[in-house]
Amino acid sequence: MTDLATKSETDDTSSSQFPTADAPTEVMDASASTGGIDPTDPPAQWAPVGPAPKKKRLWLWIGIPAAVVAAGAVAASLVLIAPGTAVAGVPVGFLTAGAATDAIDQRLAETTLVLGQGGPSITGADLGATIDAKALADSAFSDRPMWNVSQWFGEPLDAAVTVDEQAATDALRAALPAAFTDPVGATVAWDGTSFAVTPAVDGTGIDIDAVTKELHDAFVAGKTTVTVDPTAAPVVASATTSSAQAAADKANAMLANVGFYVGDERTVPVDAATAASWLTITAKDDGTYAIAADATKIQPVVDTLKPLVDQAPANGTVITNDSGTVLQTTVPGADGRVLGDTSNIAQDFATQLASGNGAYALPVEVTPTTTTTLQRLLEVNLTEQRLYLKENGNVVDSWLISSGKDSATQYSPTKTGHFRINSHYDVQTMSSGAGKAGTGYWDYEVPNIQWIMYFNGSQAFHGVYWHSNFGTKQSHGCVGMPNSRAKQIYEWAPNGVDVWIHN
Repeated sequence: MTDLATKSETDDTSSSQFPTADAPTEVMDASASTGGIDPTDPPAQWAPVGPAPKKKRLWLWIGIPAAVVAAGAVAASLVLIAPGTAVAGVPVGFLTAGAATDAIDQRLAETTLVLGQGGPSITGADLGATIDAKALADSAFSDRPMWNVSQWFGEPLDAAVTVDEQAATDALRAALPAAFTDPVGATVAWDGTSFAVTPAVDGTGIDIDAVTKELHDAFVAGKTTVTVDPTAAPVVASATTSSAQAAADKANAMLANVGFYVGDERTVPVDAATAASWLTITAKDDGTYAIAADATKIQPVVDTLKPLVDQAPANGTVITNDSGTVLQTTVPGADGRVLGDTSNIAQDFATQLASGNGAYALPVEVTPTTTTTLQRLLEVNLTEQRLYLKENGNVVDSWLISSGKDSATQYSPTKTGHFRINSHYDVQTMSSGAGKAGTGYWDYEVPNIQWIMYFNGSQAFHGVYWHSNFGTKQSHGCVGMPNSRAKQIYEWAPNGVDVWIHN
């Protein structure tokens, strides 16, 4: 049988070189074979040829994933922080800003301080430690993005660490109670004469700033645990001596004028010790001091106010002349008053004292004063040789006088008319030298004349001690009377009182 050459199915030669399924089968000559094939055996045939296989595109299956990876690497370089970047000792390379934020916060919370060799330990979380992790992470990404190869493996970034002072103090006190003594705040109390201050006493504790620095240094160095020696520090009382003194000064100043007032008048003063017994001065949580007053202690004093405050009006009296001019106030007038509702005074005063004001304005109803007007007149009837004292037209007193002579040889009459008192002198020497010395009517000099009131030139009312012949004309023009009567009108008739001289 003649040898037949065949092609592999993987050969890329055209299939036209081979019989097709539709071609007739060629019969081989038995005599041409050397294999002793039995001519009676079935004739040999070519197997049917199947359809040509498709060419494989392996480069596509390899190339597409590689492109995806390349695109992903580019995208990642736009959202990740550069490798080798550390924020305060926390590696954040190949992280997003959000993941870096979480990593920074977590590392700070877990950073542990051992308080002394073999001592207790506290974490950043115990100390209430905080850091602006988001800002740091955003800054790291902004300054050192992964795509910027020049920023790979840069210097570590520092970070500010803060702690919650109260949380840190509580944690340290719980860990090392023997390191703490509580401060004692200043107090204010009445010492019998004034409010006095007992000074504050500082306590002791652990220096929070030093602990914060140790935590910061460990954190930025990338240490998760570090042993530190706590530093002692004074703990100042929130209620300081200076604040207490200010409160004491305020209270003492208030006690200097404490009381119940009507206008500007301290109508009912309150003793300082009594007012102090109403007050308490205590420190508040913020270290300031509050003054408080007990209304129940004020009420007994309020119950005594009415008879001390109520008063009837004092009616006044004034002297006038016929024109209505007030010449003198003989009795000053004063309004009366009646205490009003007292039901809320104790509580209102307590509130006012707490604010530092010790002058309580009482509610009063005013009863106005009335004024009596006395229009006074000195009337001289020359015919009767009598002086009349009149008020508002009514005679209140009268007596005989001696007016000026009016004879032909001794003529010095008291002039008639309406006048007013213009001056007062309690004593004078009266004299005249109109004639020859010692010989004439006008030659006289009389010392120690008392209670003189001039009303018309040299004419005056005055006392007479050298005669008692009143009711007759005896003078050189003045109106004379007994000294006692002259003093009476001297005090009764101020300057400006009307004088009427008539026959």
